[in-house]
Amino acid sequence: MSKHMSTEVRVPIEPGNPSVMRIEEKCIKCGQCKTICKDYIGVLGYYDLSKTNDIPICINCGQCANVCPVDSIIETYEFREVMEAINDKDKIVIVNTSPSVRVSLGEEFGMEDGSFVQGKMVALLRKLGVNYVLDTNFGADLTIMEEASELIERVKKNKNLPQFTSCCPAWVKFAETYYPEIIPNISTSKSPIGMQGPTVKSYFAESMDIDPKKIVNVALTPCTAKKFEIRREEMKDAGNYLDIDDMRDMDYVITTRELALWAKEKGIDFNSLEDSEFDRVMGEASGAGVIFGNTGGVMEAALRTAYEFITKEKVPDTLYDLKPVRGMEEMKEASLDIGDITLNVAVIYGTDNVRKMMDKLKTSDKQYHFIEVMTCPGGCIGGGGQAKHRIDKIKEANEKRIMSLYDKDNKMKLRLSHKNPEIEMLYNEFYGEPLSELAEKMLHTSYYSRSNDLGEN
Repeated sequence: MSKHMSTEVRVPIEPGNPSVMRIEEKCIKCGQCKTICKDYIGVLGYYDLSKTNDIPICINCGQCANVCPVDSIIETYEFREVMEAINDKDKIVIVNTSPSVRVSLGEEFGMEDGSFVQGKMVALLRKLGVNYVLDTNFGADLTIMEEASELIERVKKNKNLPQFTSCCPAWVKFAETYYPEIIPNISTSKSPIGMQGPTVKSYFAESMDIDPKKIVNVALTPCTAKKFEIRREEMKDAGNYLDIDDMRDMDYVITTRELALWAKEKGIDFNSLEDSEFDRVMGEASGAGVIFGNTGGVMEAALRTAYEFITKEKVPDTLYDLKPVRGMEEMKEASLDIGDITLNVAVIYGTDNVRKMMDKLKTSDKQYHFIEVMTCPGGCIGGGGQAKHRIDKIKEANEKRIMSLYDKDNKMKLRLSHKNPEIEMLYNEFYGEPLSELAEKMLHTSYYSRSNDLGEN
């Protein structure tokens, strides 16, 4: 007999899940968690507990928490561990902030949906006692440098195409579980947090004369799957580089909701905080990094840089507003000419839609070159750790968050990842060039089949 309640009633959650947990006494058995996991994520219903040793398949996306109307399902909290680290005078706490948090955090304090609160977010973290606040949009720029270069290499060699994006850890785990045959097609470039982690503990630590063993590296994200990602065995490249055993690249992940809860517990008046700026060195980012939080944003950011890398010419205005890959449509396609190359691209969110794309790839003669996949609705802006809304209000809130990030990008002077002066400095002083030997060691990763988790072999 299963230790879990019937999957006809609700989604099963294994004790010790690093991303989400259930408060049993709050559950009203409404079934909303079951519905989203089955019909949108495409996981529940695609495994059998009798074959998986009674361990549910979970890609850690947290959408079950987002739709739970009574907060019976919540993220697995880590902010209290971060508080303890701040109180330890021998620790240096560094928080790296993802793009989507700054257009959702204000909603937790009564602000308009999609309010851009970057300055207050940084100020809040400083008020809470964080030593350094860095921008993971910098990591997004770094991801674009590597991923665009990787795409160009694959297109030139006509090898392992299409290239799938890799910055969504829930999607990567989904592919490892259900489609391990496409692992060679997934970009080896780490996610922005995956790149930010080892770079902080190596380059940033050296630049700031900080003992890396004292650093407590924290990612502030919209995403519960990042709690799983930072615990992947591969995510310890700084420790390998520095020859420090048991050093993780990123130590903790806290979500938008966790930060808001932390602030409220401390009695901080978020709305009255005066704006603060990121610390320099890994604190500057481009508009391309900003739009990473949106569905289609990774694709658009990568194509801007790929265009200049391939043609050596200025990016055309159309690539600063690539309408075919924007918006809340769940599956989108576009074709564009870059030099003498015609690239066919696709953008997908909602992993159940991946199943449809995989069927299409098997039957279509069309050569796709680049496919972006995000698990959550609208991309990271709809992540499992974002400010919550009633189900009938989620789409509207996500649309406002998307527009807020595009508006920010549109107003910025720096809109290309490879033109970020801090990125240029990082390569000049540390990594050398994209896809260099050191970049491959620190900024790239590998994946493996999890199909045995299904218990069908």
